[in-house]
Amino acid sequence: MSTPKFAKHSRKRLVSRPTHGATHSGYSAHRERQRLRILTAAESLFSPSGIDSVSMLDITNAAGVQPSTLYQYFKSKEEIVWALATESLRSFRDRAKTRLNGETPALTKVQVLLELMAEDLEERPHDVRFMAQFDVLYARDFSAESVLKMMRDLELDGLADFSRWVTEGIADGSLRSDLNPNLSLIALFNAAIGTQRRLGSLGPKAEQEYGKSPSELFRESMRLLLDGLSGPRSASATIDETDFTRKSRRRKKS
Repeated sequence: MSTPKFAKHSRKRLVSRPTHGATHSGYSAHRERQRLRILTAAESLFSPSGIDSVSMLDITNAAGVQPSTLYQYFKSKEEIVWALATESLRSFRDRAKTRLNGETPALTKVQVLLELMAEDLEERPHDVRFMAQFDVLYARDFSAESVLKMMRDLELDGLADFSRWVTEGIADGSLRSDLNPNLSLIALFNAAIGTQRRLGSLGPKAEQEYGKSPSELFRESMRLLLDGLSGPRSASATIDETDFTRKSRRRKKS
């Protein structure tokens, strides 16, 4: 069976996590490889076809496993969808922690997360498209508590972080003093997520329609949003073209 075109992308994110204990390490490693094989196959089908269009039989065939094997790992397509969404958020969390290591002004922290989202449009477009599809299912089929539980399990207490960042940013002068700690960054990141996932869903059509790549369009949108956050101590160079549009241009040249 041929390997899906974007299996390489999927494996970059679906990284096997280490297991402990010598006795069962070989068996555990085998099970983890099988699990990732199934998730990779599912993701390769979800992205172009849409989650609703893919059946468990389709995933079984794409993964090259028996139905009985598939059901040992996942009892339903919903479980596979949640596993992929969890892996996507875990990957973003880990990359964000690496980039945010150290003391930085609050505005810089916001910029870091937005730049990661722009990079995902360039480097993980199928992942962004999957998360856009996940949003549709979440709105239609899943409860808010189920998503909140996933966020807690991943230790992604974004609301508390955003509230703290606003308070810190007002204190260090990087953010406007009239921002609402319980609203402003939540609103900004919802706008960012909506923009990113729409552009990710459009894929090549975004550039065909607007003459700019999805990441360029996203960075310019975020630059305009950041203009509305900046405080008196934020040099204009921190939120002008240097942060988003120039990065996009450098990437295109390289």
